[in-house]
Parts: sequence; C-alpha cells; structure tokens
Amino acid sequence: MLKTKDILDEKDPRVRAENTEVKFPLCDEYKSIIPEMLKHLRYSQIERLAKKYNLRPGMGLAAPQLGINKRFFVVCYEKSEGRFEDYILINPKVISYSEEMIYAGEGEGCLSVNREVEGIVPRHARITVEAYDLEGNLIKYRVREDLSIAFQHELDHLNGILFTDYIDPNNPYKNAENMREI
Repeated sequence: MLKTKDILDEKDPRVRAENTEVKFPLCDEYKSIIPEMLKHLRYSQIERLAKKYNLRPGMGLAAPQLGINKRFFVVCYEKSEGRFEDYILINPKVISYSEEMIYAGEGEGCLSVNREVEGIVPRHARITVEAYDLEGNLIKYRVREDLSIAFQHELDHLNGILFTDYIDPNNPYKNAENMREI
C-alpha cells in the first residue's frame, strides 16, 4: 500500500517537472500503481483506516506526486457515507468549462503541501474533461462543484502547478466577491 512518505513534498522538483503523455497499452507499473493510488485515497477518507495507516485525508492524487512524470491522475469521491466513486483519467484534456467561478470555502489542501496555506483558489464551477481509461478507451466526464475543483487541482499537477501558486500572499482572499463559495 502507498504510504504518506511515498508522496513527494512540494519542494521535490519532480512535482513541478514536465509530464508526458501515457502510451497504450499501459505498462505494468501504471496498471499496478493506479489501484494503489485509489486505495490510498479511499483509506485516507475513512477515519479509522486513516488513523491506522497514518494517512492525511485526500480526494485526488496525480502521477507526478509519486515521481512518475506522466499525465494521469485519480480521484476518489465519497458520494455518501462510505460510498465512493473512483475516477481514473489518463492523458486528460479540458474541453469546456463554465464562466462561473467558485472556491472551496475551507480552502484547498494537497498531499504534497505539508503546511497550512490560507487563501482561496479560483476554479470553474463546471468542467468537461476527455481522457482515456485503463484500456485506452476515450471517456468524458462533466463534473461540477467539489468534483470540478478536485479535477482542476489534479489537472494542475500534470502541468507542474500547485494550488498555492494561485494564492496572492499579500491578499489571500483576493477577488472572493467575484466567486461563489462552496
């Protein structure tokens, strides 16, 4: 199982390195790491397992956070108490997004950012993303609200961007009045 120590800290240059497209068929390394990424996220959201394995809660994880500079990420979304939906996006591309902007009222966090960061991150309220699944089939997701935030956060990782890059250190709540808090 992936451990917290397996996730790179923001200071590691691989977190911001260029990431290349994944070729199909998937290699065995990616076929085995993707389920491990999802398992880590699921366990991190179940309090007793998070305590048992010393995991910080997380909803998404991108390959560069594990030192794999390829364009894929996973999201494990808790739809309701104990019911999860898994998303695997390989070579994702945003094909549309809403004009409406939102931000997470509690702020964003990141498994690679091991410090408290105050401020808001502007995100699109809805986005549509095309990507490939494990077998190389083209898939499309239209997501909104917190899933939209998670997808955009992970897409940023694939471009070497961290959520902290969006926060103005001199005015961490800049332009909040132009966005909807969720």
